[in-house]
Amino acid sequence: MNSALDHKALAELLTRPRLRRLLEVLNADGEETRIVGGAVRNALLGREVTEVDLASTAAPDVTTRRTEQAGFKAVPTGIEHGTVTIIVDGEPFEVTTLREDVETDGRYAIVCFGNDFKADAFRRDFTINALSIGIDGALYDYTDGEADLAAGRVRFIGDAHARIREDFLRILRFFRFHAEYAKGEPDREGLLAASTERAGLERLSRERVRNEILKLLKARRALETLAVFSEYGFLPLLLGGVAELGRFARVAESGLADPAAGRLAALTVMTEDDAERLRERLRLSNEEQASLATYGRLLARLKTMPDPIDALAMRRLAADHPVAILSLVFTATAGEPSPLVQDEARALLGRYARGEETLPVFPLRGADLIAHKIPPGPKLGELLGLARQAWLERGCPQDEASARALLQLALEAT
Repeated sequence: MNSALDHKALAELLTRPRLRRLLEVLNADGEETRIVGGAVRNALLGREVTEVDLASTAAPDVTTRRTEQAGFKAVPTGIEHGTVTIIVDGEPFEVTTLREDVETDGRYAIVCFGNDFKADAFRRDFTINALSIGIDGALYDYTDGEADLAAGRVRFIGDAHARIREDFLRILRFFRFHAEYAKGEPDREGLLAASTERAGLERLSRERVRNEILKLLKARRALETLAVFSEYGFLPLLLGGVAELGRFARVAESGLADPAAGRLAALTVMTEDDAERLRERLRLSNEEQASLATYGRLLARLKTMPDPIDALAMRRLAADHPVAILSLVFTATAGEPSPLVQDEARALLGRYARGEETLPVFPLRGADLIAHKIPPGPKLGELLGLARQAWLERGCPQDEASARALLQLALEAT
């Protein structure tokens, strides 16, 4: 037993009432079901376990029949791969029949069902993901995963090249798991295999690449891992751009909301065009692309603004841009030669972000001009634009007298 790991937390998994009931139902008539993978790994590390996956010698139809007879709900969420989701009093558990690979093509695997836990462990990617625990609390470790977990090593099971060729996504998982669970430098054998096999990444769907990249950006040691990731040429290959690791570090350390999108922007968005490139490469949603495009536009604008940015300039910026994006850009560029920001301006942005001060809102609407006989159409938009420009130049006033003055300015320009 490795004293560096939390075996007490591992044992406590088996005291969870819903999980215990499910295991007792499945471990009957000669069948065996164990807790596997991430739940075992995270419990041993003393981390929160939010999802529990199970592996079973029982075939999917047996799992379904037994659990439904026990009053649980069975949902065939991945039946072609032997996975049934069992819902016990509202809590889901994925139960997968033990499998063996019949054929792999670097993206998907054809599997057959088996009953050998050791063989199932050896088909997994990393040693730290191959641990399992039985209903009696016994820990099964066929690949020295416990020692690797205690030492902070992420190591492929068996030959790294062979594991990667079974599914090229394992290259990205290698870096992501290193960033989340490892100490020191990446495993040398794994790193060399990932570098050698990286052309296989081109065969993956962009959605799968996207999911792994965004998870990597949120990992505990993302910065150090991304430095290696970039050094070995993976960032240009996958994202088509260079890495701004300094900006990424500032944003990651700040704890700003929406860490995945924000960190992606800080890492590799320099201009608005980069957002479109990333949309294509990572299948970003329209909302994500728009957010990154706003970041790129604002970054370019700030780099050309007269220094220093004072509170009045910050107020004008807040009238034109989402405060979350403003905070992101100013955090990413903190300490760079430009933009220079006065302390009072940063303090104002902080108050906006915390909701302590109301954001400036342009006080006129199209309806205000229509009420004064200005018909809808291009002229209406032109007058509103004229008034808005005057409002920005005047410091974005919010009082009624200023609103009336802006309305009069627009009416006089007809």
